[in-house]
Amino acid sequence: MAEWKGQSRGTVLGFRIYVFIIKTFGLYASYFVLLFVAAYFMIFSFNSTKSTYYLFRRRLNYSALSAIFQVYRSYFTFGRIQLDRIAIGSGLKKKYSFEFDGIHHINEILAKKRGGILLTAHIGNFNLAQHFFSDKHDSAVVNLIITDLEHEEIKNYLESVTGKTSIKTIVLNDDLSHIFLMNEALKKNELLVFAADRYYKDAKTYTEELLGKPTKFPQGPFKLATRNKIPVLFVHIMREKDFHYHFYARPFEGTSDSPKELIKAYLGDLEGMVRKYPHQWYNYYDYWNDFNPS
Repeated sequence: MAEWKGQSRGTVLGFRIYVFIIKTFGLYASYFVLLFVAAYFMIFSFNSTKSTYYLFRRRLNYSALSAIFQVYRSYFTFGRIQLDRIAIGSGLKKKYSFEFDGIHHINEILAKKRGGILLTAHIGNFNLAQHFFSDKHDSAVVNLIITDLEHEEIKNYLESVTGKTSIKTIVLNDDLSHIFLMNEALKKNELLVFAADRYYKDAKTYTEELLGKPTKFPQGPFKLATRNKIPVLFVHIMREKDFHYHFYARPFEGTSDSPKELIKAYLGDLEGMVRKYPHQWYNYYDYWNDFNPS
């Protein structure tokens, strides 16, 4: 996996336009506009289009023609999920349905009083987690582990539209102060959420196979969980048809304290999700380092 540089899709202007369209013309009109936005990115975001084409053509084994169409679908699906995030947070939640698959595992973790680690990825729409937890787990305190590479301007604008999220954040800092904050959260029986499918500058990594090819993953979340015997769930929130979202929570059932066992289980779960929802995995860069190998 190439190191992620912290460049995310979207601008504040783009989100402002979508909010205006949703509030003025409705959600379906914004989906219609998205047809053209997806085509724009398909043509003008050459590097991300190239990388996503590689995913479908080489890693998921689509035909060349089909892979081109799947790239377009991926851009469109990503945009639709961002629109859903705005719509649900702006008062249109009743338009959507939510399925809670394995949500009882959250209660099982909290009952152990050791905190918990939720391992997810840049897939689906985990930004909706606050709505799932507010419906089913008012007592659960969730901490999303992020980097300072996130686009603060976009985040602040979305919060001005949808309101402050109930999910807390812990920022990874060079001074390692985040380690103290994570340990304090676990002592309070809170949950830590890691999107563990990307690594960042200076991070220690493991090399493991995903979709048939080796790449790198951060060591931190896996070592933290196994060394401290913290319960782990693999969690994802995936969009399905007819405005339906499906929350998955699956426990790690390993018996050893090996980080390698945990990461292999995590990647097995992630690969199953990518194959089931191939248009909802959003790593629009040279993920396997195929174009600029070191």
